Amino acid sequence: MAIEERRETGREKLRRGWLSVAAATLLAVLALGAEINPLFVAAGWLLMFLSLLLSPSLPGEELPSPPALPVALPPRDPLGDLAAAYAALDLPVIVLGGDGHVLFQNAAAEKAFDVMQPGTHLSARLRSPGILDMVRETVATGQSNQIEHSERHPSERVFILRVAPVDLPGEAARSGPYFALTAKDISELRRIDRMRSDFVANASHELRTPLASLRGFIETLQGPAKGDMGAQERFLGIMLDQATRMSRLVDDLLSLSRLELKAHIAPSQRVDLVPLVGHVRDSLLPLAHDLGVEIRMHLPDTKVEVTGDRDELVQVIENLVENACKYGQDGKIVDVFLRQDDPAQPVELSVVDRGPGIPAEHVPRLTERFYRVSVADSRSKKGTGLGLAIVKHILTRHRARLIVKSELGKGTDFTVRF
Repeated sequence: MAIEERRETGREKLRRGWLSVAAATLLAVLALGAEINPLFVAAGWLLMFLSLLLSPSLPGEELPSPPALPVALPPRDPLGDLAAAYAALDLPVIVLGGDGHVLFQNAAAEKAFDVMQPGTHLSARLRSPGILDMVRETVATGQSNQIEHSERHPSERVFILRVAPVDLPGEAARSGPYFALTAKDISELRRIDRMRSDFVANASHELRTPLASLRGFIETLQGPAKGDMGAQERFLGIMLDQATRMSRLVDDLLSLSRLELKAHIAPSQRVDLVPLVGHVRDSLLPLAHDLGVEIRMHLPDTKVEVTGDRDELVQVIENLVENACKYGQDGKIVDVFLRQDDPAQPVELSVVDRGPGIPAEHVPRLTERFYRVSVADSRSKKGTGLGLAIVKHILTRHRARLIVKSELGKGTDFTVRF
């Protein structure tokens, strides 16, 4: 409307201008008395004026092009945007359609549940009736749900599966519905809970036995053996052993607690293992002599340094050599090897006995707390069942590995690789 008004205003001004010029020309011709016929002059000006009036645009005026009409685009499928967003998450996510078919799964979901091709039904991989019922209920009601799901193959894992509708804005909601199935792995939490409950049960049992013995002997000394000096001497010796056993158990529990508190802090000192191994041998010579075992050292002539905590490394070597002397007593010889073939190669400390060996089914569980191959044998040798667990925690903090090789009838090799 503004363009038309501007165009009309310009033409009106031009008409008035030309009319004024034409009138002035006619008056001038009449006044001068020229031989030119005024009608011909007037007719020329009139034709010029009409041609300007009927022209589509004024001279020098460019009319703007009409605005382009908006083109209606088809609604965009939001699945691509959902896939791009969920692909960046490390939480397993599976996008489902309203019929329960898989539309997309991110890399974390592929790792947790294997690859599910788009278009396949969820039941092709997760056959749990509880999961399928949960998804059907969410599709029907639009309310989110969750369930705990356990898998035993290829390994034991526990997930919290949650399904919820995906709320899409505006036109995107018409292409749905979409549902997001997420999985939170709580296997480690379950394992820690089980370990904690087992630990409390085992620790209570280990403490209950010596406490019951002490209580029984005290009651005997106060009653029937009150005047029996021989019985008192014998019972007091047993009571001392039981109290010493409880003291060792408490010390080991405190050591484990301290190690767990600083498990994430790697040591920074440089420690030479050669004098450390010699120190441990000297401290265990009385025990080895009582057991009839010879400790043989195989040490290099040069320094063998590792990054570690001196006191904790002494504890590792003492545990390994003491266990070799106790449980490999029948072999009579314990060899300690310290090797580093090249400065760029890892350092290896091996403690080898020639005892009866360990059955293969027990080897993977040796570092568990309170785990014993033979309970009676361990208690007779005054073991607490925590020595190798302490070794494992220390080596974990030192970023080292414990490698166990054993053969029945030939002995056992405990190797620490730094």
